[in-house]
Amino acid sequence: LYERLDRDYGGFKSHVLVSAHHFSDTWPTWEVHPNGDEMVVLLSGHAEFRLRSSSGDESVHLDKPGSFVLVPKNTWHTAIISEPASMLFITPGEGTLNEVDPPR
Repeated sequence: LYERLDRDYGGFKSHVLVSAHHFSDTWPTWEVHPNGDEMVVLLSGHAEFRLRSSSGDESVHLDKPGSFVLVPKNTWHTAIISEPASMLFITPGEGTLNEVDPPR
């Protein structure tokens, strides 16, 4: 799906992706959005977002519906899923990168 969207929408240049996903497991990778902040809203379940910066990792717990995190532009992030969670994402998709263990 994302490869097709990337192809059909010019690498998301000047586009924002709005999507909802359900997770049963912790994310296997970290991601970063170099072209804008990402908003993540918890719809159900529980997730801990880890945000990585040069000063270390920070945790943000999403533990009730409506709780959210604003992931700053150029901030590596991943999610630890402690109970199945559904989340809404508003993502500036252009240039998104994924890594197993990104630099600090």
